[in-house]
Amino acid sequence: MIPKNDNTDKKLNPKNDKNALIKRLNRIEGQIKGIQGMVEEERYCIDILNQITAAKSALNAVGTIILKNHINGCVSNTIKNDDEHKDEMIDELIDIINRYSK
Repeated sequence: MIPKNDNTDKKLNPKNDKNALIKRLNRIEGQIKGIQGMVEEERYCIDILNQITAAKSALNAVGTIILKNHINGCVSNTIKNDDEHKDEMIDELIDIINRYSK
C-alpha cells in the first residue's frame, strides 16, 4: 500500500486556486438545489434532465482539475522519487480513472 501518513504530498496542489474550486462547487450546490426545486414544482422532465446534465458536467470539470492535480503532484512525485511504491501508485491511478470515467 502506498504510504498515506505523509500528508504533505497528498494535499491539493497550491497551484490550483482552492477558492476557485470552492466557488465552482458552491455553484454546483446551487444547481442541485435548483433541480430539487424543479422536482418539487413538478417541472417539465426535459428541463430537469437538462439541469442534471449541466450539473454533472460542472462536477466532472471540478473532478478533472483535481485528477490533473493528483497526476501532476502525487503520481509524478511517487514515480520519480519512490521506486518501492510507483507500481502501486500507477495501479491506484488506473483504478481511480476507471471509477471516475463511469
